Amino acid sequence: MQYQSDFHAPNHDATSTTPISSRKTLYDVFAVCFVAFLLLSNIGATKLISVGSLVFDGGAILFPLTYIIGDVLSEVYGFTKARRAIVLGFVISIISSLVFWLIIMAPAHPEYTGQAAFEAVLGVVPRFVVASLLAYLLGQLLNAWVLVRIKERWGERHLWARLVGSTIAGQFVDSLIFCVIAWVGTVSLGTIINLTVIGFLYKVGVEIVLLPLSYMVIGWVKRREQSYTAK
Repeated sequence: MQYQSDFHAPNHDATSTTPISSRKTLYDVFAVCFVAFLLLSNIGATKLISVGSLVFDGGAILFPLTYIIGDVLSEVYGFTKARRAIVLGFVISIISSLVFWLIIMAPAHPEYTGQAAFEAVLGVVPRFVVASLLAYLLGQLLNAWVLVRIKERWGERHLWARLVGSTIAGQFVDSLIFCVIAWVGTVSLGTIINLTVIGFLYKVGVEIVLLPLSYMVIGWVKRREQSYTAK
């Protein structure tokens, strides 16, 4: 039997299988948005926002969307590819923290007047980095795992249950870990509880409010992805 190397042989047969690199897929789009929203949320989380008696960090504005995108990745592409995007976000977050630290440590030009402001917003506070990374990694992995387990049990039915159920599990772990590690010893216990509860309820609430949009996006992606097979 004669074997031919796919790596060296050019593809002249128009009927042959399309190379993986040229197949149309939306996975990379969602993965990039996932990582970008994560980085923006981490920067926004350095500011506490107060609206009446409610206290939450700036990351809450955009961070819930990472869970919605994570749901799309898990629902359409499976746990393995969702985990790949999650780990990629974890690695990029570490790199961004190191880059910000190096920039801050670099000597500022005499005419640059924004050093203090730059440090205040992007300064690397070890406990915040640890809190953010651990909360993100464990929360997102749990979110993806719960969604996939529910889908294995019910198949394509009850999409709302796996979207909301996975978010409740993931966001609870995420909010609890971040608030405890980031704020213990710096703010009062009441503020920590406020941040945890309000952050959790807000993020889950966003998931519920955006359920119609999630249904539309997931349905659209499933129809576009040729490799998707209904369970």
